Amino acid sequence: MSSDVLKGKWHELKGSAKQKWGELTDDDIDRADGSFEELVGTIQKKYGKTRDAAQKEVNDWLA
Repeated sequence: MSSDVLKGKWHELKGSAKQKWGELTDDDIDRADGSFEELVGTIQKKYGKTRDAAQKEVNDWLA
């Protein structure tokens, strides 16, 4: 899924993101606002993952 599609479907996907990554706050979700890079960065920070691991996790979730 491209970044444009993620941004366009963010309203539908943000509940699923919150379920998948329970440590994300509503503010984290709102800040990401459909940005792939912002979501990856937030997951990386909150969960102590490498950038590659966080990107893979987000890509797998979007697949």
